[in-house]
Amino acid sequence: MPEEKRRGPRRSSLITEGVDRATHRSLMYAMGWSAEDLRKPLVAVVNSFNELVPGHIHLQPLAQAIKLGIAEAGGTPLEFPCIAICDGLATGHPGMRMPMISREMIADMIEVMITAHALDAMVLLTNCDKITPGMLMAAGRLNIPTIVVTGGPMEAGCYEGRAVCYTDLIEAEGRVARGEMSEAALAAFELAANPGAGSCAMMGTANTMNMLTEALGMTLPDGALIPATHGARVALARRAGRQIMELYRQQILPRDIMTREAFDNAIAVDMAIGGSTNTCLHLPAIAHEVGIELGMERFAEIAARTPHLVLLKPAGSYFATDLYEAGGIPAVLNELHRHGLVHPDCRTVSTKSVAENIAGREIGRPEVIHSAENPIHPQGGIAILHGTLAPDGAVVKSAAVAPEMMVHSGPARVFDQEEAALAAIFGGEIRPGDVVVIRYEGPKGGPGMREQLLPTSAIIGMGLGRSVALITDGRFSGATQGACIGHVTPEAFLGGPIALVEEGDIIRINIPAGRVDLDVPAELLAARRARWRLPARTRLVKGSLLERYRRMVSTAMEGAILK
Repeated sequence: MPEEKRRGPRRSSLITEGVDRATHRSLMYAMGWSAEDLRKPLVAVVNSFNELVPGHIHLQPLAQAIKLGIAEAGGTPLEFPCIAICDGLATGHPGMRMPMISREMIADMIEVMITAHALDAMVLLTNCDKITPGMLMAAGRLNIPTIVVTGGPMEAGCYEGRAVCYTDLIEAEGRVARGEMSEAALAAFELAANPGAGSCAMMGTANTMNMLTEALGMTLPDGALIPATHGARVALARRAGRQIMELYRQQILPRDIMTREAFDNAIAVDMAIGGSTNTCLHLPAIAHEVGIELGMERFAEIAARTPHLVLLKPAGSYFATDLYEAGGIPAVLNELHRHGLVHPDCRTVSTKSVAENIAGREIGRPEVIHSAENPIHPQGGIAILHGTLAPDGAVVKSAAVAPEMMVHSGPARVFDQEEAALAAIFGGEIRPGDVVVIRYEGPKGGPGMREQLLPTSAIIGMGLGRSVALITDGRFSGATQGACIGHVTPEAFLGGPIALVEEGDIIRINIPAGRVDLDVPAELLAARRARWRLPARTRLVKGSLLERYRRMVSTAMEGAILK
């Protein structure tokens, strides 16, 4: 559509122009705005700051920098807040049912605020696991000029002379349980592992989604990985404030940027960096908001042709700040571009193409970002599995699986919720060769699809990471490593095969072949199905938030979107 036809009047004229808008203008004057301010585009600054999330504790100065940039470029900035949950604080208890629900709430609350106040554009200030995808969902849904600004990664801590982060600490809990570390040493470790502001220093979901936001073209170059504490992060926020006014003037909209090709680029980067399996939930949900169906087969196709180039904590030894020093996402994109693995002509919020943004961005530390000629693995870091245990699919972070666990079979150890499994692991009841099954933790069964970070970390901490697998219809944290297969679909709550597994059944895993199978005859499974009933613990209070979510949420393979 020609630019002059799609621009139209300012949305904000709905509240700022006309005799019948005197009351609206007066309410704005009551907050200190002038008539001149109201003649300018009204630009939202959606700030997810709170005092509960390390990744968000430092966002106030960034919000101020964004607002300064907007004002410098001729806009009127208007800030409002957005909820943000710390998955680390929510994990391991009933609170972990809430983060996935919050993703939908974040998208909804932004839609509510933008629509209610007829704002012209928005800058989304985010950093962590569900906040970034929730904000991108809102951007796609509203389709007004938008830039995402992230808070950046935390720097590594230092304990006993070595660089450490969150994932090292959770594994230390298992060493205490095994008697290999004292509680006093653990207490000292706690003080050092997470030294300050920023998203946790590893390849968790927070940093993964921020990197994929940059790959989608929704942040300025280097927007994902400038460390949280660097002055360059504040400078980038101010630049983003100025840039949103350019997007407004040119009416470059999120759906112009988040195209099918842009999602291909994001998946390619995901495979190259060995990102969190949660991207298989979030990218389809974001794509859904712009009218694109993004199935798991697309992930599998792109994984098959994309080399794995980056291995950060927890599977590797490097941190998010190392990746920044190595060239960041522009260098990863440039390496993929050299081999024809991304779409270089996609538009970005810089108003330049991907190719223009990454020109000259070479790999600075080849030990951190491998070349495509010398990959860590020839195929992407996430694999999609199918089989008799997961007829509709399952997901594994193959980049974090030990070579000896890529093919594994063993007896099932079955638990109907996370807490029971965790107690068994720390209690020494799990033996080498076992396959731990945690079920009724899916989108509907949980509900809310709790991440199984503590059980996976306990397996590593108990020294079983190279001999025990874990399978769940729940999800994993980006901090997870090992043979951990999640998103098993159909989930147990819907009567999927995972609901029919019994203690001692043999489960066969073949990640290179893309298989996860339950070695039980069909007639025996049919008999089990005939007597299967939902556990009493899955009942919910009718009309509660969790019950409403259960009724509306789709499967994990569809991105756990609300229908």
